[in-house]
Amino acid sequence: MLLPPAVIRYQITNGLAEVDEDAWFARLHPDVDFIQIREPALNARHLARIVRRAMTLGPAVLVNDRADVAIACGAAGVHLKSGSISPRQLSRPGLIISVACHHADDVKKAGGADFIVLAPIFQPLSKSADRQPLGLEALREIAAGCQIPIIALGGITEFNAIQCVEAGAKGVAGITLFAHPHTELRP
Repeated sequence: MLLPPAVIRYQITNGLAEVDEDAWFARLHPDVDFIQIREPALNARHLARIVRRAMTLGPAVLVNDRADVAIACGAAGVHLKSGSISPRQLSRPGLIISVACHHADDVKKAGGADFIVLAPIFQPLSKSADRQPLGLEALREIAAGCQIPIIALGGITEFNAIQCVEAGAKGVAGITLFAHPHTELRP
């Protein structure tokens, strides 16, 4: 995938670390900027173990909605799910905070976040859609009125990723988009 070097590449894990941890780790791409560890089935001890292991790969690691685990492991940050605590309540020096947003009202409440992960832009590829896709025009409108960098998520492919960037996203995120080794990320 040929994206400009300044575009943020944000991989999200598939929630299957407990099924086959070695295969799960093999999917992690060392050439992304962020890896969001989204493994809701794991207990805190197992989650902490894989977070620490993922931290050795190079990309900044964000822990999905478990600030306690992120801080205990020394991870780069935390990703807050929609409806979680406010980024301002969690603000700590050096802790990166990304926030899930699904519409313009969510974006207005994201003050204090370092990144907004806006989804779904298109029909998701890795799971069934429980929300109507926003589309490129909504992405464009939200990005134009937002001071926080937006990462586009949901149905992002190597073919539509650049359209998201052209619409104002500072980066693209995905589960299948960045699954190593099938995706070439840098020119």
